[in-house]
Amino acid sequence: MSRTVLASGVGAVLAAAALAYVPELIVWSPAAPPGPARRAELAAGAGARAELPDLVALIGDRERWVRRHPADDASWAVLGTAYTERGLRRADPADFPRAERALKRSLTVLPAARGNLDAQQGLAALANARGDWATGREWGERVRKAAPRRWSVYPVLIDAYDGLGDYKAAERATGTLTSLHAGSAVGAGRTADFYRVRGWREDAGAAAVDAVALARTPAQKADALARAGDLAAERGEPAEALAQYGAALGLVREHGPSLAGRARARAALGRTAEAMADWRTAVARLPLPEYLLEAGELAEALGRDAEAQALYGRLRAAGAGRSWERAEAVFGLFEADHGDPAEAVRRLRVAWARGHRSVRVADALGWALYRAGEPKQALPYARRATEEGLRSALFAYHRGEIERALGESGAARRRLTEAVRTDPAFSPLWAARARGALAELGEPSDELPDLVGSEGPSAPDKVAKRKGKKAPRKAGAGR
Repeated sequence: MSRTVLASGVGAVLAAAALAYVPELIVWSPAAPPGPARRAELAAGAGARAELPDLVALIGDRERWVRRHPADDASWAVLGTAYTERGLRRADPADFPRAERALKRSLTVLPAARGNLDAQQGLAALANARGDWATGREWGERVRKAAPRRWSVYPVLIDAYDGLGDYKAAERATGTLTSLHAGSAVGAGRTADFYRVRGWREDAGAAAVDAVALARTPAQKADALARAGDLAAERGEPAEALAQYGAALGLVREHGPSLAGRARARAALGRTAEAMADWRTAVARLPLPEYLLEAGELAEALGRDAEAQALYGRLRAAGAGRSWERAEAVFGLFEADHGDPAEAVRRLRVAWARGHRSVRVADALGWALYRAGEPKQALPYARRATEEGLRSALFAYHRGEIERALGESGAARRRLTEAVRTDPAFSPLWAARARGALAELGEPSDELPDLVGSEGPSAPDKVAKRKGKKAPRKAGAGR
C-alpha cells in the first residue's frame, strides 16, 4: 500500500470533518490572507491535502479549542483525524493513540446512533493507518450505508478493500468516488491507482497526469507528481521518474515519497552516491519500514555493510512492536531475505489468516515459503500475486525463482525475462540475481516435447477429455 495513497484517504476524512465546525480561535478578514490553520481548513474543504505546517497549526488550534469547549463533537473528530494524518505523514505511530482518544471522545459527546459520521469515518481511517483493514472496512461501511453520497468515505473504503485483497469491491468504490467527486485530484488519483492495480499502465499514466493538473495545493500536487514518478519507475523509465520526483520536491522540499522515489531512480541510473544521500534524507524525514529496507539493500549492494546493518537494525526494532502492522509484507520480506525465513512464514501466515490478502502479502508469503525451503507451497501465493493484474518486476522475479526451484524451466524463464524487461533495475540486490538466474537457465531447447510419452495423457487425450468424449484407444491398450 502506497503511503501517499493511504494518507490521501485520511485527507478525505479531514475534508468531510473540517466542514462540520466553525472555529472561534481562527480569526480572519476578507482583506487579510488566511492563517495556517484556516488554510488547512480551506484545503480540507476543497478535498485537497493541507501543507504539513498548516496541518500542525490546525491541530494546535483544535487542541486549544476543545480544552475550552469539551462538548464540541465535531472539533474532537477533526482533531482525531488530523492526528492520524500527521502520524502517517511523519511516520510517527505515537499520534495514533492520540487520534483514538479524540475520536472516541467525539463519539461520547455525540454517539454513532445519533449520526456522528465524522468520528466513525475517522476511526475507519485510523484502523487503516494501523493496518487493521477489517475494522477499517467495518467503520467505513457503516458510514457508507448511512450516507451513500458522502464522497469522502470512499477513499477510506478503497484503502480497506485493497488491504484485504478485495479488488472487486475496491473497483466498485472507485467508480462511485469518481461519479460523486468528478473533476477532482482525489478522483483522478484513485482512478490512476485502480488502473495500475489492473495492469493498465497507459490508462494509469493518463489519469495520473489528470491528478497533477487538478491538484489544489502544493502538497496535493507533490503527491500527484510522486504517483506519476512511481508509474514511470515501474515502466522501467528512471529518467522520466526522476523528472517527476524533482518537480514534486520543487513544491515540497522534503516530500518523503519523492525523496525515496528519487533515490530509487538515481540508483537505477547508476548514480549510487546520490541515491544513498537521498535515502539518508528520506529515512531521517520519514522512517517508514519500506524505506529502511530499500535503503539497507542498496547499502548492502554497494558493500557498505555497517550502514546496511544499522538500517536493518532500525527496521527490526520497528517490526518488533505493533505500530506498523500495515507493513507486514515489508517485515516478512526482510525476515525472509535478511533474517529468519521461518519467522517470516509465521508472521505472514498470521496476517493471511486475519484476511490480509493483498497481492503484496501474497507475494511476500510465497517468497518466505520459498526461502524456508517450501517452493511447492509457495507457488500458489506467487501465482495469486502475479495474476491479479499489478505488473511488478519484483513479483515476477519471485515467481520465476520459485518455478526454477520446482524444475519448471520454461515458466521460470518467462517470469525472469518479464522481470528484467519490465524494470531492468527493479532492485539493487535482486535485479542482478534475476539476470544470473536467466543465464543459468540458458536458451530454451529446440527439441519438440514428446506428446505421447509415459508422463501423462497425450494431446488428443486432453482434447477429448475437455469435449466430454472418450479418448481414442491406443494400440495394445487393455491387453
